[in-house]
Amino acid sequence: MILPEGRSYELSTELLKGAIDIHVHAGPHLPSSPRRVDPFEAAIQARDAGMRAIVYMDVFNWSNGTSWLVNRMVEGIDVFGGIILNTVFGGMNPRAVLTALYYGSGAKYVSFGAHSTYYQASREGHLVDGKFKSLADIYPKFKEQELSRCIRIPGGQPSRELDEILGMIADHPHVFLNTGHVSNQEAFRLIELSRKYGIKKVLVASSVTKNLSVDEQKQVAESGAYLEQTLAAFTHTTPIPKTHYYVERDYISIDEGMAGEPHGGVKQVAEEIDAVGAENYILSTDLGVYTLPAPVEGFREFIACMLDLGIPTDDLRTMTARNPAGLLGIETVSD
Repeated sequence: MILPEGRSYELSTELLKGAIDIHVHAGPHLPSSPRRVDPFEAAIQARDAGMRAIVYMDVFNWSNGTSWLVNRMVEGIDVFGGIILNTVFGGMNPRAVLTALYYGSGAKYVSFGAHSTYYQASREGHLVDGKFKSLADIYPKFKEQELSRCIRIPGGQPSRELDEILGMIADHPHVFLNTGHVSNQEAFRLIELSRKYGIKKVLVASSVTKNLSVDEQKQVAESGAYLEQTLAAFTHTTPIPKTHYYVERDYISIDEGMAGEPHGGVKQVAEEIDAVGAENYILSTDLGVYTLPAPVEGFREFIACMLDLGIPTDDLRTMTARNPAGLLGIETVSD
């Protein structure tokens, strides 16, 4: 490994200039899960660091409503939002997507669920007498009210609802498809369907990327989709129960039942980038939880980690500025 020249705090802050974080969780949120920043603070801090844009993710609401407000109040940075098809929208809901496309500043992405994918929700749970048990096994009501509404991507003919949603994304080429927290198999199915429907912009969410082998990541790259890597997936808070998607406190969950081998953290991220190619990745933070740094500082830390792991500065510019700008359909700030 050859370390890039000039590694320093100053270089990591310099690389924030023109960068774009496509995964910011600003407030509001549930009282059980305090946020680190509100949307205005997130935008102001990013602007003051010289960043080009940020994208809000909201598991309860259309974040393009939030972006509309912030764009009116905060100058010098562009902010965007979209819709995550969680159970608060009833899951696979074409009406919610149609509304999101025109609400506020208009959705920039449609995500097929965060904690409300069947793949993830069916694996969340608690330790009971030292053994992991899923929420569905512990609480029959959870199975009835949540799992029944969760997102599934069928291997065969798309449902009417999925067909409508894919058609709407295809009809709005400025919108990108985010796979959400689906299984590996479902992510590849969404990529396949995106080709069939003529959807040009696809992002494989970090929750999927971290479960993909290098060979599978290369398959994604060959499809033209981007692979997302986030810092939040590999922090010291990972073992802390943080699934505060549900109002019911009993449902606050850990992911110990999630399938997949242990991941090698940010070191493995750098190795995967080296193996697959920086041109196929987008780095983001997935930050906003109050136990972690503000998103801007988290982004700087992620960049610094990649520098220490030998990722060249030009590759970092590709993954933090050029690729996300292409995904969003905006111009990059001059290098």
